[in-house]
Amino acid sequence: MVKVCCSAVALPLSLYADTEQATPADTLLRNASSKAERFDGRAFRRTLGKSGRYIRNPINDKDSLALMESHGVGYSTTGLVAQMRDSGNMWQFKDITIKLANAYGYCWGVERAVQMAYEARKAYPGQKLYVTNEIIHNPAVNQRLKEMDVEIIEDKTGSGKNFDPVQEGDVVILPAFGASVSEMRLLSDRKVQLVDTTCPWVSKVWNAVDSQSRKAHTSIIHGKYSHEETVATASFATTYLVVRDIAEAEYVANYIQNGGSKEEFLDKFKFSISAGFDPDTDLQRLGLANQTTMLRDETLKIGKLLEKTMMEKYGPADLKDRYMVMDTICDATQTRQSAVYELTASQDQPDKKVDMMLVVGGFNSSNTSHLQEIPELRGVPSFWVNSAACVDVESNKILHKTAHGEMKETSNWLPDGPLVIGVTSGASTPDRAVEDVLDKVFQIRDPSYTGTAPKLEPAIPPKPEQ
Repeated sequence: MVKVCCSAVALPLSLYADTEQATPADTLLRNASSKAERFDGRAFRRTLGKSGRYIRNPINDKDSLALMESHGVGYSTTGLVAQMRDSGNMWQFKDITIKLANAYGYCWGVERAVQMAYEARKAYPGQKLYVTNEIIHNPAVNQRLKEMDVEIIEDKTGSGKNFDPVQEGDVVILPAFGASVSEMRLLSDRKVQLVDTTCPWVSKVWNAVDSQSRKAHTSIIHGKYSHEETVATASFATTYLVVRDIAEAEYVANYIQNGGSKEEFLDKFKFSISAGFDPDTDLQRLGLANQTTMLRDETLKIGKLLEKTMMEKYGPADLKDRYMVMDTICDATQTRQSAVYELTASQDQPDKKVDMMLVVGGFNSSNTSHLQEIPELRGVPSFWVNSAACVDVESNKILHKTAHGEMKETSNWLPDGPLVIGVTSGASTPDRAVEDVLDKVFQIRDPSYTGTAPKLEPAIPPKPEQ
C-alpha cells in the first residue's frame, strides 16, 4: 500500500482533527524540510505548469455555475440572503430582526475551488475523479461532490492517506487550502491530471516561507500544526516552527531573549517543528507567515512581538538581516472578522446591540471558529452551527459548538419576545446553508412559516475579495 506517511516526521499525519496526539507523518515532507537537502517547492510547482497535466484556473463554464446554483453551493441570487443584500443586510420576521454581517460567507478562493471542482467533473465525464482532502470545510458541499462521484481521499484511521487507487490518467483535485509538496510530487510521478484549486492567498504564504528559506531564516508559522493548510505551508519551508497563539509566541520570544531548557522547548513543540530543529541555532534569523484563517489581530501581535524581540536581542542595525515579514493576512479572513467586530461593537447601546449571534460554518473550519471566538470574547451569546440540522424546531433546542471545540445542546435557546440576531458565516459556507438555518429560526417563531418567496429577478452575485 502506498501512503504518504512515515513514522519519522515531526508533523502529524492526521491532518483533520486539531489534536495534541503524536501521529506518523510523511517521509517526503521530512526530506523536503531537511537542512541537508532543500527541495525547491516553488520551482517544482512551475514545472507542473509545463507538464500538460496541470490546471490552475477556472474557465467560468455556464453549465457548471448553473449546477452550483441548483445544488445550493454557490451564491444566493433569489433566496433570503440575496433579498437581505438588497435590504441593507437586514430582515424582519415577526418580532425577530436579523442583521447580516457586512462581510460573510463564501470568499473568492473557496467559491473558485468549488467552481473548478464542478468544471472538472463536467470536463472529465468518463474518468475517475479524486480530491486529496475535503475541497472546503463544508459538509454540504463535500457531500454534493461525493454524489457526483468525486472520491475524497481521507485519513480516516490516523494511519495515512491511501493513494493506491489513484492511477495514471485519473483526475486529482487539490483542495482550496492546498496540498503538501510530497503529495504533489507523488501525484506528478503517477502522471495524473491535476486540477489545482489552491487559493492564491495560500500560495502567497507558500512564496513567503520559500523566500525565508532561501535567506536561511526559520519560518515562524502562526497556525494550527495539524491543519491541512499549515501542513502544506510547512512543506515549502526548510526550517519552521508553528505557534498556535500569542502565548506560544511569547514562550518562543522568552527563549530567544533568555535561553532556557532545550529539552523542554523541544518537548513543548514536538509536533510543530521541522526535523532536526535546534532552538539554540534556529531562532537566530526569523520570518513570519500565517495560516490564512487565523485571527488577524493575533497574527499582527505575534509579528510585533517577534520584531521587538529580535531588535532587542541583536540591535536595530541587524534587524533587517534577522527578521523578515510579508503581509500574508488574507483579505477575506480580515473583512469577515472585522464585520463581526462591527456587529458586536455597540452592546452598550440598546438600539444598536444584538441579543445573540448565529455563526454558520463547518465544525472543522478554522476561520469559522475565529468568527465564533469574537462574540464569545465580548460576552455576546453565540451559537455556531454547521447546518440547519443542528436546530430542532419542535423542542426549541440547538446543538452548537464553542470556539474552543466543546459541543453543547441548549434548550429554549430562542426566547420569546423581540430579538435582534446577528448572523455571519464562515468563508467555506454557501448562502443556502445560512438560509436553511434562518428558515428553522422563523419556524420556531411561527410554525406556519413555509419559507421566503424567491426573488423574481435574480440578483447579481456579490464580488468577493480577489
